[in-house]
Amino acid sequence: MDFTYSPTQRELDFLAKVEDTRHERDIINGLDPFFSEKVPADMLGLYTSNELVQLRVLKGTERDLEKRMPVKVTRHYFDLAKQSAPLRRLVKADPAETLDLAGSEDPGFQMDYSPVEGMLHKYEMGLLYVISTCSAHCRFCYREELIARKEVKRQDGTVAKKGLASIAEVIPYIKRFNAEVAANGGRHPTCGREKLREILMSGGDPMVLQNTKIAAWLAALAEAGVESIRIGTKEMAFYPQRFDEAFVAMLDNFHKTYPEVGLHIVVHFEHPDEFLAKDAGGEYLRNGQGFLQWVPTTGAAMRRLAGRGWLSVENQSPIIKGINDDPDALRILQREFKRAGGENHYFFCGRDIVAYKSFNVPIERAWQILNESQRGLSGVESHARLSITHYKGKTEVNAVTNQPIPGLKGSENGVVLFKILRSAGAATDKGHVCIVGRNPDALWFDGYADRVLFDEAGLYDYHRVKMARITHGTPVPACR
Repeated sequence: MDFTYSPTQRELDFLAKVEDTRHERDIINGLDPFFSEKVPADMLGLYTSNELVQLRVLKGTERDLEKRMPVKVTRHYFDLAKQSAPLRRLVKADPAETLDLAGSEDPGFQMDYSPVEGMLHKYEMGLLYVISTCSAHCRFCYREELIARKEVKRQDGTVAKKGLASIAEVIPYIKRFNAEVAANGGRHPTCGREKLREILMSGGDPMVLQNTKIAAWLAALAEAGVESIRIGTKEMAFYPQRFDEAFVAMLDNFHKTYPEVGLHIVVHFEHPDEFLAKDAGGEYLRNGQGFLQWVPTTGAAMRRLAGRGWLSVENQSPIIKGINDDPDALRILQREFKRAGGENHYFFCGRDIVAYKSFNVPIERAWQILNESQRGLSGVESHARLSITHYKGKTEVNAVTNQPIPGLKGSENGVVLFKILRSAGAATDKGHVCIVGRNPDALWFDGYADRVLFDEAGLYDYHRVKMARITHGTPVPACR
């Protein structure tokens, strides 16, 4: 059977109607414009003179801030950040970031589940790195190794930068994998997965791409039999003007052409300051009825998306020190995003990226923050759960107790309950739990390694799968 990619006539007809529009994001790239004072006058105040001296001294050393994560900010986001310390923290390089460079260059060993370059296939869905940059860069970015174009050591010992996904390689993999699933009665003969039916377009930020490139991916995936497509983006915060009429017209035409394919926009708002309007004194604006008001461009973008009943808009965010480790802020975020027609999906504990100790909130504190934030929220407003990504799968921080469990040694100070939400391969570990004794300082799973009380989930007794790659046109499933 021929699995090579070739666009269909339906695909070509859809793509012929796509319109690209020009966007002027007014991006400041790097620290050099601040060092040389070549940024607009009002932006010079983003860094103090003392901060610039410290950053300049570190340039070219092992603690070079931009070597770890490039600096980038849009005019739109800077204007919001002028009235928001959390937003400044999100995009400003801080010398403290590189005081401790501990962390993984491949968090969660994701490359173990990369059957073709630029694609992860760990769960029932696949993730694609379709671009390696964004309109602005979050300092805590989970993909700092991709954004910074770092060389990553693969499981087979080779060292190379993470590559991007290509339609010519991804589509044949999907078709071949799904054909093998169908021929085996609904489960893949090697890894036990069902059909690869859902794809997350990620990066970087897919919304930095032109409409024609986004449309090319959407149509190719739909023609390959993918049933649901997500676009992961922070562009709603960095440059909401990107969600213009030409973009939504493309989405409308996609839905008309492929009505059976689900479409989801997953945005990343870390703090309500990213979308709520403020007055000159820094207070949130309210209308005559007392409703909080959105930033006009952001509100218009949200309405364009949320007003389409066949399209869902969901938010997910890590809980990061100095940005949104605040129950009141998260309560407002969840309440107002739901009121605008979105859904609250996940909050995350920070991953073990390089320099994670500068950003991560202790796991137990993150659970307490989210739990406290959801007091006073209705059932539909408080759907978000707290997740932390383990090698074995996406894991929920399900509960933190203050009391010991009678008869259970090691629980004297209370326990933390982890539950696997999404499990690799055939999902045999989904729903399994792990109980550990509390450690309020733990930033990652290793903070509990000496206090494991019950580990049905195998979070502390796991083995990496053999890395899989397509070799000479023959697919090797990424899970065994």
